[in-house]
Amino acid sequence: MMEEMSQENMEEVKVLEAQIKHLEAEVSALKGQQQDNHKDITFHFRGEMQDAMLCMCGQRQGDKKEKEKVLSRLKEEVEELEVDLKLQAEMNGISLTGCTIKTLQSSDRKLVQQLCVSGHCSELVFQVEFQLSEVKEGSGCVRTISDLNVVMDASDLQNFGSFLSGVEESRDLLLLFRTLRTFSNRCDDRRRTFQHFQEKYPSVVSLPGGCSSEVVTLNHPELSGCLLFVHWSVDVSREGGVSPKIELLTKIPERALQLFPSQAVGGAEEAFQSLLRLLGPEAALESVVMAVGLSRDT
Repeated sequence: MMEEMSQENMEEVKVLEAQIKHLEAEVSALKGQQQDNHKDITFHFRGEMQDAMLCMCGQRQGDKKEKEKVLSRLKEEVEELEVDLKLQAEMNGISLTGCTIKTLQSSDRKLVQQLCVSGHCSELVFQVEFQLSEVKEGSGCVRTISDLNVVMDASDLQNFGSFLSGVEESRDLLLLFRTLRTFSNRCDDRRRTFQHFQEKYPSVVSLPGGCSSEVVTLNHPELSGCLLFVHWSVDVSREGGVSPKIELLTKIPERALQLFPSQAVGGAEEAFQSLLRLLGPEAALESVVMAVGLSRDT
């Protein structure tokens, strides 16, 4: 009986020892994270903001009133930063929805962090991951980016692959976000144009894939089977150049082709491209819509 109790006690002791070791490991990890946070504060903040953060983290002594004053200043600082962030989003069209930071290396002179930033530009959703290294040199610091990886969630990215590969190699975040905004603006222009003509000429213009698709269909209600398709894509070069590509495609039944000169039908795309060069996308598209509809919808 005594031997059984002794065996049970030994097992309980082993379990407790394992739990203690686990707790010690957690405490050690938390202390390490706390030290990293303090170093981050030293790296990223200066002046009153740094003093306030150190005071709140217990690195500097202060009475209750002083801490309340510091907390009030921090709240004001955060509110100002939120206003600045909102203003930046309105100016550049890019809204950030999340940011995670993991410290990989930290010393008095060098800080290496893994960042993951997510957000959207209009309907274009993105996630950017990269390593940021900061090395103190004199009174300033030198920042470098490495291991850039861009993930995007959109259906309109057939021609984006080459650009993303290039920007990941060059690690040019400015080019990435500038191109995202330009691309998004061009897609918004297309969406607004398609929606405008669908509302203005509902009996002629249809959008099978919705306003955000690349294709708009034109047909006269009395000419069944005779269709025109305007394909409007947005191409992105490896260097970040963004340009629209608009084409006119025809679908004419064979019987109808016998009633029209083949040269006129075959030259529709060439004529449309001439209109694009002379009038621009909206006016050229409206000219085609009116020609198909023969008269405006009223």
